[in-house]
Amino acid sequence: MSARNRELLALVPASLLLTAGFAAVFIERDNVLSNVSLTFGGIFLGLCLAVHVVIRFTLPHADPYLFPLFAVLACFGLVMIYRIDEDLAREQAQWFVFGLILFTATIILLRDYRVLERYRYTIAAASIGLLLLPRVPGIGQNVNGAYLGVGIGPLSFQPAEFAKIGIIIFLASYLRDTRQLLVTGGRRFLGVTIPPLKHFGPLLLVWGVAMAMLFFIQDIGSSLMFFGGFLAVLYVATNRVSFVAIGLSLFAVGSWVLYNIRPTITNRIDAWQHPFGPLYDKVGGSYQLAQSLFAQADGGLFGSGFGQSLLTVGTGGDKVVLLPAAQTDLIYSVITNELGLLGAAAVICTYLLAVERGFKIATLARDSFSKLLATGLTAVFALQVFVIVGGVTQVIPLTGVTLPFISYGGSSILANFVLLALLLLISERARADAEAPT
Repeated sequence: MSARNRELLALVPASLLLTAGFAAVFIERDNVLSNVSLTFGGIFLGLCLAVHVVIRFTLPHADPYLFPLFAVLACFGLVMIYRIDEDLAREQAQWFVFGLILFTATIILLRDYRVLERYRYTIAAASIGLLLLPRVPGIGQNVNGAYLGVGIGPLSFQPAEFAKIGIIIFLASYLRDTRQLLVTGGRRFLGVTIPPLKHFGPLLLVWGVAMAMLFFIQDIGSSLMFFGGFLAVLYVATNRVSFVAIGLSLFAVGSWVLYNIRPTITNRIDAWQHPFGPLYDKVGGSYQLAQSLFAQADGGLFGSGFGQSLLTVGTGGDKVVLLPAAQTDLIYSVITNELGLLGAAAVICTYLLAVERGFKIATLARDSFSKLLATGLTAVFALQVFVIVGGVTQVIPLTGVTLPFISYGGSSILANFVLLALLLLISERARADAEAPT
């Protein structure tokens, strides 16, 4: 069976999952099995088939499993958001369609993605500018002390979602040219290779940007995601564990300093360490994390049942939100509560399969830029999942990062579809070269 036929076959379970999910929602709400679920499933399958046709003709050799895996995550997210809020689900469905359009446009207009190397400094400058946008007076949005969003009229988006792709493109391009100089031109000190400053300077700038994000935007998760992607690309480029160790040490020192001088970060760390402590009843305190832990514990192994999670109590002025931001930050907690540990593990396994395919693309890539770009994009995607899942499970401090393709948010959908398009473009070139006669 050809790669594209395998992709086509793998899209069917995603549509069946969407159909079954909406059917479960209708049964839980009205105790009626409506044919509307079949309509939703058919529309979803039709959209995916249209994109599949584009992939079949433009990227015939691309990885056959990556798009179906992302489709499974997207359809699961649509069902969960619909179960929480129908209006938000309709908006998410619109963003899903826009994401598919942007995905298609990226594939068609950027067939030779290596042209991005020519504009690496422009892309880096634009990405840093995007990261700083949330602190611009008048358009920046502050949520629980963190500056993540930008609001222009009725439109609101998170620029960090797009900046992560630009930063990775810059790192992959820069390290392709300088990785040998970083290794051979360095000096040994106490068994550790110290790279020459003139070549390592731009990379130190990335570290500075991560610290600046922590200081100005006051979001630990975003800075961890960016810096983790930087270290992943750096390690693959140089094969030096010492560089990663130095980077982790710098990040730890910078985080400790900012913890002691930024009250917002101090409160976020304290809420993480003591979710049931004095900050539980404070505004922007640990209430959200504590409720997340309660919800996951209540789910048990098999869950309380689809649609059974208690998100609010009371009505009108007496309404109390038990699980704040259930459609964004805490959607993983809703999944764990309703589907149990087994359902949550199934979601994590889907993400792991997608990450595995991304790294497989990196191993198949022949040229250095493609290999580093695929590694960086996959690492940032994986770290984004880790940051939000780790946050709601108290592994790391809770942040406002979205769960890719599942959480509500147009910025995340659009940016991750661009990320998927780039991975498939890299896969097409790598697999075509591998199958070409020598």
